[in-house]
Amino acid sequence: MIGYVTLGTNDIEKAAAFYDQLLAELGAKRFMETEKFIAWSNDMNSPAISITAPYDGNPATIGNGMMISLAAGSPEMVDRIYNKAIELGAQCEGPAGPRGDSFYAGYFRDLDGNKLNAFCMIQSD
Repeated sequence: MIGYVTLGTNDIEKAAAFYDQLLAELGAKRFMETEKFIAWSNDMNSPAISITAPYDGNPATIGNGMMISLAAGSPEMVDRIYNKAIELGAQCEGPAGPRGDSFYAGYFRDLDGNKLNAFCMIQSD
């Protein structure tokens, strides 16, 4: 089970504003914060997403093949999260829509280039 995922950023204030608005769509709020680290979750017992300035002092870079998936309860919620990300300046990596018979997702890159998606499982007819 995933406890939390951390994404590197080179602009903590800009990234924090992006994730404050994006994760609010899922009901998540900040629950931990320092000068170089912020974490969001729905509650203390749920998985969290965090951002950080790298502690080694080197620039943050994106991980090739790495992706964070945000669980949404419906295709409409996937659309809402994906559209909010794009509205906030994210780059499209694949618009929201069905992928096969039972998977619905929208893919995007955040302001630092980290790849995320919003997804839900759907019932095929």
